[in-house]
Amino acid sequence: QVQLVESGGGLVQAGGSLRLSCAASGDSNSIRIMAWYRQGPGKEREFVAQIRNDSITRYESDVKGRFTISRDDAKRTLYLQMNNLLPEDTAIYSCYARSMFDIYWGQGTQVTVAS
Repeated sequence: QVQLVESGGGLVQAGGSLRLSCAASGDSNSIRIMAWYRQGPGKEREFVAQIRNDSITRYESDVKGRFTISRDDAKRTLYLQMNNLLPEDTAIYSCYARSMFDIYWGQGTQVTVAS
């Protein structure tokens, strides 16, 4: 089992920055891929960014160039650096992890971008 706890959300003005963190505990050595997803008001949950164990990353087109996903394996923590935030980035951001047999989700952290 893996537990994921996000932090770092909050209220920011458009054009500002935030860094989200996701701390993993439990059997985190089993994780192969970690990712961030988000769900805006009245929207379906959507993919934001992922990073594999080999550090290969992938981004949703709307955030590419503004968001950076990274991981610190020593701290067992996933990050999402978000720059030049837009009001449409307002959402609950959730951490995701996938092992060979299971997927795990964090509880989410709210990001609100004011115009």
